[in-house]
Amino acid sequence: MRMSAGCGPLGACVALVQVVTTAGVAMSQETPDLTVTTAPANAVWIDSLELRHVIQDTGVPQGGRSTAGNPLRLKGVVYPHGFGTHAPSEARIVLEGCAKRFLSIVGVDDETKDRGSVTFEVWVDGRKVVETPVIRGGEEPGLVSVDLIGAREMELVVRDGGDNTDHDHADWAGALFLLAEGAKTKPRIVEEPPMPIAHGTDPRPRINNPRIVGTTPGRPFLFLIPASGEGPLEFSAKKLPAGLVLDPKTGIISGSLKKAGRYDVALQVKGPKGSDRRKLRIVAGPHKLALTPPMGWNSWNVWAKAVDDGKIRAAADAMIASGLAAHGFQYINIDDCWEGPRNAAGEIQANDKFPDMKALGDYIHAKGLRFGIYSSPGPKTCAGFAGSYQHEEQDARTWASWGVDYLKYDWCSYGDVVKDVEKTVPVLQKPYRVMREALDKCDRDIVYSLCQYGMGDVWKWGAEVGGNLWRTTGDINDSWSSMSGIGFSHNDRSPFAGPGHWNDPDMLVVGRVGWGPTLHETNLSRNEQITHITLWSLLAAPLLIGCDMSNLDEFTVDLLSNDEVLDVDQDPLGKAAVCKTRQGTTEVWARPLSDRTWAVGLFNRGRHAAPVTVQWPDLGLKAKENLPVRDLWQRKDLGKFKGSYTQEVRAHGAALIKVGKPHPAD
Repeated sequence: MRMSAGCGPLGACVALVQVVTTAGVAMSQETPDLTVTTAPANAVWIDSLELRHVIQDTGVPQGGRSTAGNPLRLKGVVYPHGFGTHAPSEARIVLEGCAKRFLSIVGVDDETKDRGSVTFEVWVDGRKVVETPVIRGGEEPGLVSVDLIGAREMELVVRDGGDNTDHDHADWAGALFLLAEGAKTKPRIVEEPPMPIAHGTDPRPRINNPRIVGTTPGRPFLFLIPASGEGPLEFSAKKLPAGLVLDPKTGIISGSLKKAGRYDVALQVKGPKGSDRRKLRIVAGPHKLALTPPMGWNSWNVWAKAVDDGKIRAAADAMIASGLAAHGFQYINIDDCWEGPRNAAGEIQANDKFPDMKALGDYIHAKGLRFGIYSSPGPKTCAGFAGSYQHEEQDARTWASWGVDYLKYDWCSYGDVVKDVEKTVPVLQKPYRVMREALDKCDRDIVYSLCQYGMGDVWKWGAEVGGNLWRTTGDINDSWSSMSGIGFSHNDRSPFAGPGHWNDPDMLVVGRVGWGPTLHETNLSRNEQITHITLWSLLAAPLLIGCDMSNLDEFTVDLLSNDEVLDVDQDPLGKAAVCKTRQGTTEVWARPLSDRTWAVGLFNRGRHAAPVTVQWPDLGLKAKENLPVRDLWQRKDLGKFKGSYTQEVRAHGAALIKVGKPHPAD
């Protein structure tokens, strides 16, 4: 694409331009000045639309800003309107005949300092009408001018220049729509409709996962029977082991087991719409915690440094009120920023935002929920508060006295302690062994979460140092590149997950997040959120909600309360999924379940809907078998299929199916 001869800087004049399309057709159009702040009459800047629906590799589009947050600048010219994106990206725009032309200057933003290479495409009603040559950083940008008369829909696509996506900061600068005469609507950037998922909870009583729980004899035991259905509900239990009691109104089992062993308790719940019975297996012995992946809530991805006592109590209240506790979510975890100075005896104190940690723990426990806390093996936490370095036993005793049930132990400043030491596996293990020994001396069960971002292939030795779960990667954020990059990286790590020791790909980024105090709806599309929960469940990953619990929308509740999906995550066999096949941008991941069926995820990592197929031999099943398939997200049977099953999966979306006839689990 080139400007006509004799014109000055692109976008700074009214000019006759030539746009070369894939068909080689030349078009002429008098173009308004795209560097001004005021749109021409009967025109709409693209940055007035819902840019959050743009799918891109990383980051979130901002009106009038580059992907790095700077003013849009191409060859020294600043454009107040338009948006910057990162290749690959795609914006789907509904027109319905309201526009007659789209105009934009396109190129690689000056902030890359001559790096990066991209191509721009425009699709109208399924037909590619513009494809630029590769534009590299530092090169002259081009102008796109597209006839939209009568068009129903268009897509703006940016691809990498055929090398990689490094510094591919692409700008749709000064982008605007000229509206058709008499247009009654305006262009809308929309996300692709999400894969269908079931809504609501069955009013009939149902006892949900987890159905196995571990404890140490002689230590406090607390378990809220996760039962959904229309209330009021009444609970009963047969064969409850000595030392434990059940509150029939709340469903809370508490007390302390007298001796080690395996106890199968017959639970029953009754309500106005019926009753349900289910076995709960209690395993008592040393190091029997987290026999299924922990489920709960963590404060960091929503409140970060803005966390306080009131927000933690509100999260506990909402866990019950939303019904999520009835689906197995148990933990309420404070992640950093609770710490105050140590007293004269060296004991850790909470800061002013947390006036009474013991009372906070009691408040959480009274609801049948469990209380989690955070620290670091270094002298400082990641947020700069007091860590546990050289105070390990003291801190463990303090947490136990507060009623803590879960510890996230974050590497943070321990890197400064060993900064001149080679980071061998024994060096990486040492601080986690020290805290494990300190926890073992406490008269309280505390689930132990190792957070050191996967250094030294922690999944190979995390269980050896007593970890119940361990972070496998760096921090997640609410972007497709972050979530998918983390989740789909676990194929070689799956064999190291199992009952009592789990791979942790980090907390969930659905709902309202923001790292406090300002929150926003997650930047993941609904299809991407479905992929997020599907993949984490297949990976047997901890499910720690990271959003504002007091402002849960209907979709988020549906996403987090589908028991058939959660059953996959909580399956007591504990076998994490591996990738069975990859074809282009589609992947099939699967895991065996305790009822001798298979949970299968059909994933589409591409930007357009595509069919995804699972073949029975890929699951170790006979090719000629005619097997039942159930859609877990929709909670419905799909019929029997011989040899394979294929489903159309939307862009960045997933389907989760169960293959085979269930058998009674042990």
